[in-house]
Amino acid sequence: MEIVRSHRQVAAAAAAAGGDGGGAGALPTYKAAPQLEVRLEEFELFAIDRLRVLKGISDGLSRGKRPEEMEKLVSELWKTYMRHQDPAETLNKDIISHFVLRLVYCRTEELRKWFLSMETALFRYRFRLESPESQRMLMTEFQLPYKALPHSEFEAVKDKLSQVARSIGQSANVEHVFFKVPFEEVPDLVASRRVFLSKGYAYVAMSQVVSLVVTQFRCNISKALALTNRKWTATIKEQEKGRLTPIVEALSNAYFGPDYSQPKDTVDISLKDIDQLAKSSFPLCMRHMLDKLRENHHLKHGGRMQFGLFLKGAGLKLEDALAFWRAEFSQKVGSERFDKEYAYTIRHNYGKEGKRTDYTPYSCQKIISATPGVGDHHGCPFRHFGEENLRAALNKMGVGGHALEEIMDKVKNRHYQV
Repeated sequence: MEIVRSHRQVAAAAAAAGGDGGGAGALPTYKAAPQLEVRLEEFELFAIDRLRVLKGISDGLSRGKRPEEMEKLVSELWKTYMRHQDPAETLNKDIISHFVLRLVYCRTEELRKWFLSMETALFRYRFRLESPESQRMLMTEFQLPYKALPHSEFEAVKDKLSQVARSIGQSANVEHVFFKVPFEEVPDLVASRRVFLSKGYAYVAMSQVVSLVVTQFRCNISKALALTNRKWTATIKEQEKGRLTPIVEALSNAYFGPDYSQPKDTVDISLKDIDQLAKSSFPLCMRHMLDKLRENHHLKHGGRMQFGLFLKGAGLKLEDALAFWRAEFSQKVGSERFDKEYAYTIRHNYGKEGKRTDYTPYSCQKIISATPGVGDHHGCPFRHFGEENLRAALNKMGVGGHALEEIMDKVKNRHYQV
């Protein structure tokens, strides 16, 4: 983005052209950053508002909200943080904030994964809120090479389509507009058995084309993030080190933990906060390790690393971390042995010993891929607990009924990170 003209002019041009970050209708496709003027304060504030939307989506997905609940949530988040009375300003804020965050989140693999996932989810639910006409225009914008199924072929498979509709709780009156696409292009529909498959093709209803569009959108953004990362590393970071670079780094560090995958509060936590925060905010894996630590007054190395770095990322200072671990371990091994055998590792994690590396919390993927041994309590409960133990742990958290069964379905399908 370059400083060339006013927002209002650029918004009108973007909306009319449809290519410079805009798109068909009111939903941009972000294909290219438009030529526009943006002040530094807006550069940051617009990005923060979009971050609030993406964080809200992340929270909704982590709580297992249903698609209709997510549509309502996305609509409310967008109205709260991204709207302006002037539609031209709304479009500008949308486009500017996306490209600012693309710059922020292009820099590491973890950053790119999170941003790509949340932006794709945002686009998915915004697309669903578009009119059918606008949806068709967006299909054209993405240059999808699919045509509606001819009437003769539709009649030949109509009964099969009706069976699929009934199996997913829809009316037996089949839609009349379907697209025949290679099955690998709609993996979410295939996985959830929401389409009829025949000879390597999936028959996708007009009401399901969001899956086709989102697949192309995700592909475009993924490639764009890789290109932006190369540009950032090669030129932008150094050229903008006195202006944009500090803002970019502050945006990611202020709103997300050091592993860039989990939202974090921007305030420090103290010893007295840990138990209360565990009840209200800790993920199941961290609650489990805290419970075992309180019970056994000890954790093996894997548990100390996973839980200790999590507490560090949440804002626990070194002095409080030493006091926390000493209070527990001294009940079993004594204070002198704790100081000799365990305190060094805690200081090392905080970059105060050894190579002075300032270690960051483990990502969810690293936790999921761990292999806990006998007596270990680290890892991911959704991956490493047996079904009975997992149900008991979730019941203890107050999760039951339909929500519990939805979680168990995700576990059975190996969607541990969800």
